[in-house]
Amino acid sequence: MTQPLEPTLELFANPAARYFAATRPAFLTASLMACLIGLAIAWQSGLAFDVPLALVTLLFALLAHAGVNVLNDYYDALNGTDAQNTQRIFPFTGGSRFIQNGVLSLTQTRNFGFALMAGVVAAGLWLMACTDAQLMYVGVAGLFIGWAYSAPPFRLNSRGWGELCVAAGFLAITVGSDFVQRKGFDFFPFVAGLSYALLVTNLLYINQFPDRAADTAAGKLHWVARLEVSKARWGYGLIVALAYIWLVACVMLGWLPVLALLAMFALPLSIKASRELLRHAAQPQQLADAIKLTIAAMMVHGTLLSLALIFSKGNT
Repeated sequence: MTQPLEPTLELFANPAARYFAATRPAFLTASLMACLIGLAIAWQSGLAFDVPLALVTLLFALLAHAGVNVLNDYYDALNGTDAQNTQRIFPFTGGSRFIQNGVLSLTQTRNFGFALMAGVVAAGLWLMACTDAQLMYVGVAGLFIGWAYSAPPFRLNSRGWGELCVAAGFLAITVGSDFVQRKGFDFFPFVAGLSYALLVTNLLYINQFPDRAADTAAGKLHWVARLEVSKARWGYGLIVALAYIWLVACVMLGWLPVLALLAMFALPLSIKASRELLRHAAQPQQLADAIKLTIAAMMVHGTLLSLALIFSKGNT
């Protein structure tokens, strides 16, 4: 298979298309799914479902993810990791390449990222006015995690906190989506959303193998960079095990409906990706198939979990 072409100014001569593509829209499906899980939880709980609020919530989640993607490109350009990344697997790792290929300048990228975040704040304030002021806790936490993940002085991913940031960030989307319908916090979305959030975390984890050399040189010392490759490769399987054990345990404890076990059909995809990583961790440019399997696993898991919750309305 041929690798997709990296962006150039000629390919994105239209300014609207250029800025839209800079958000890495294909990856926004991860937030879309986290939001749908939260809305499915609210539906399953038998709440009065508000469609306009659900749509604004979805916009809120997508804007937040887009802003994080753009700002991550900006800060990775500042620290030099993307510029020196020769082992990247585009479009999955190594950033969007918009800055490195001259499609957007550093200043344009920074301004666009913060403009998106301003849109997130506006959407969040509207949702707070329609629901409850406590939604502020979810919004502030999500914005801080998304910004501090790569921005100095925190640079949380460089300090080994990246996986926790991703898990917490996507769980916050699920919790917030449920909150808007419920108009308050509940234990259920924290329980139901964790397995999906962990599988999204594995996308970050596996993507760090092709980026490992460049990240290490730039001082981005996440766990894949800190550990020897022969040891780091086992972390993926550990996260897979945590995700599916949590799902099964929640069903056994009665916290999730039995139908939620349908999400286990994504397990073979996760296992196959784990085997690919174990085999090719030291040859990161051979990990494209494992990355695609990781994306497929999280999307299949999230879809089946959402459907299980929708069709289990009123039951636990």
